[in-house]
Amino acid sequence: MAAPSVPAPASSPEDPRPASLPRVVAASLIGTTIEWYDYFLYGSAAALVFGHVFFPKADPLTGTLLSFLTYAIGFAARPLGALVFGHFGDRIGRKKLLVLSLLLMGGATTLIGCLPTYDQVGVAAPVLLTVLRLVQGFALGGEWGGAVLLVSEHGDRRRRGFWASWPQGGAPAGNLLAAGVLSLMTAVQSDAAFLSWGWRVPFLLSAVLVMVGLWIRLAVDESPLFKAALAAAEQRTEPERPPLVAVLRDHWRDVLVAMGARMAENISYYVLTTFVLAYAVTQTHLPKQTALNAVLIGSAVQFALIPAFGALSDRVGRKPVYLVGAVGVGVWAFVFFRMADTGSFAQLTVAVTVGLFFHSMMYAPQAAFFSELFATRTRYSGASIGAQFSSVAAGAPAPLIATALLKDYGSATPIAVYVAIAAVITVVAVLCGRETRGTDLEDTGADARGDSVKAPASL
Repeated sequence: MAAPSVPAPASSPEDPRPASLPRVVAASLIGTTIEWYDYFLYGSAAALVFGHVFFPKADPLTGTLLSFLTYAIGFAARPLGALVFGHFGDRIGRKKLLVLSLLLMGGATTLIGCLPTYDQVGVAAPVLLTVLRLVQGFALGGEWGGAVLLVSEHGDRRRRGFWASWPQGGAPAGNLLAAGVLSLMTAVQSDAAFLSWGWRVPFLLSAVLVMVGLWIRLAVDESPLFKAALAAAEQRTEPERPPLVAVLRDHWRDVLVAMGARMAENISYYVLTTFVLAYAVTQTHLPKQTALNAVLIGSAVQFALIPAFGALSDRVGRKPVYLVGAVGVGVWAFVFFRMADTGSFAQLTVAVTVGLFFHSMMYAPQAAFFSELFATRTRYSGASIGAQFSSVAAGAPAPLIATALLKDYGSATPIAVYVAIAAVITVVAVLCGRETRGTDLEDTGADARGDSVKAPASL
């Protein structure tokens, strides 16, 4: 039975001040947009540029394969970022770690724009590229958890799915920005000029974007739930277990659910937005700008879809929305490549957009879903570990595996099967998880002592 209505204080974490939550959402969205811009810029450049600039001795498809290998290496650092940022984010606060992640990501991206080419310094060029990619991965491993938690912990449980989905919009917005800048550069430059210096401009622009994001992010308050949990922890006499230990002891099932839930979401996204660029250019011989424009349109539609599906998860639950998305993307993978093979810009655009429609059904409720699986003093660690450790097996090798399958079989059908298998894994994982809609996040540190998270409250 719902509790009697009682006027809440202005600072109540479950009923934030009207002006507070939109400001937090804006800061999280802008910050994640910038970080995803940096990350996807690398993926787009790996598909279109890096094979020529850093691996010129290889044939075009092998050069793309090597470029995607450096792209995948960045994912290896994401679990480390999840562990480090999660630990300190649960101990000293979400805001400080989000500022650090933004600086690391922006600095690495800007430096990539300054790198010498293979023709200038030889093998040192791809080595330096790989090091900076590792820094990007480390930063992004800590960014996602902090951004979605900051919104989730400021918002109320009735509309948490909607509000927490906005930082998720940073992924399509960042991809939109990255693809848009690259598309503009390819449109106004010859191929020779773009490969010579034009590709550097989008990377150098990151420095300006980071300054804007930093100014906005510094103005945001720390999560009220975290401050309450920290105050309660300081009053207790018994020592707290480290967040990682508490997560693995008390929430290991939830971590496995989160990891499995990400398989189809992560793999499909990188196939739909990164691998498709190389596929369209090398297999169907579409111009670079045409392929980028298809991803641009799909990303713009997805940006609008994410909050809509986040709101839907508040009404019908996280699991139903997530499951429809997983099944949909597994089936659509086969249609996707058939449409891409036509060489038609219109069909490629529809293929990408519909694929991202189903992806949005997984990605939108994911922020609230993962946040609600864990308790306050381990939430940053739990959500980050579940999200980022799966990326090593999912998003990291996705473009690499897709390229290798295409090279070995000369057909996209095995790639579609690969996506469908990931969808099956996700469906099983989500079915094994609990429905979290309506969960009360106001548990001020129970998990640090081994207590369980509160059950979903009555709506």
